[in-house]
Amino acid sequence: MVEAFAVASGKGGTGKTTSTLALGMALSERYDVTVIDADTGMANLLFHTGLDDADVTLHDLLVEGCDASVDDAVYDRFGMSVVPCGTSLEAFEAADPARLREVVAELAADTDVLLLDSPAALGSKSAVLPVVLADRVVVVLQPTVPSLSDGLKVQEYARSYGTETAGVLFNRVRDDEDTERIAEQAARYFGGTTLASVPESDAVRAARRAGKPLLAHAPTDPAADAFHEAASNLDVRDGDAAGVADRFKSAVLPDRV
Repeated sequence: MVEAFAVASGKGGTGKTTSTLALGMALSERYDVTVIDADTGMANLLFHTGLDDADVTLHDLLVEGCDASVDDAVYDRFGMSVVPCGTSLEAFEAADPARLREVVAELAADTDVLLLDSPAALGSKSAVLPVVLADRVVVVLQPTVPSLSDGLKVQEYARSYGTETAGVLFNRVRDDEDTERIAEQAARYFGGTTLASVPESDAVRAARRAGKPLLAHAPTDPAADAFHEAASNLDVRDGDAAGVADRFKSAVLPDRV
């Protein structure tokens, strides 16, 4: 089985990378999970996983003629297979985002769940490609009307390419926010379910400084509990690995953004 989820938000600052890794760690208790930093322009997953000195990253795999294999860019971290992306502007400019199709297709052959940490904004073909390639999208929101609006743009774009919404994850929720009202609006406009509401937590920032995912750094924190709840509410569907790989390889690049 394999299912690919794009984790997206439509804007920065929602805690998308933190959410991707937290979901990945929680899901890894039941599935083989591969996490890919598909934000080739503003990558930071490597800093959350202690891989800032990784020898080979996704950038290398996206450069034509590179001798590195996909396996060279896969690192066993915190119970997951992690594919970090580099932060070099030169490497970003040399990378061909279309090659992501072949990389993901190869990874799909040896995992149960693929999580694509997607770029914050849908401003380029490389930014929208993870949403186009995925089976479904997990939309990470803060409980505000502007964040809801940004997330709806992600959903609208994803649906235009046949990618449905797996659920909405409210993150960085503060006690003084009217989460219930926003959640009611989200239930009307978004597909899928509300996976969980994750409270704002100092432990998230501490985990980032330590170079660890939240669930590894502070497994008993209330935010960690909420991410476990979200993973439990995410219905992972069976998929044929060969069929998924073929779909990725033959995916048509978006001609509009």
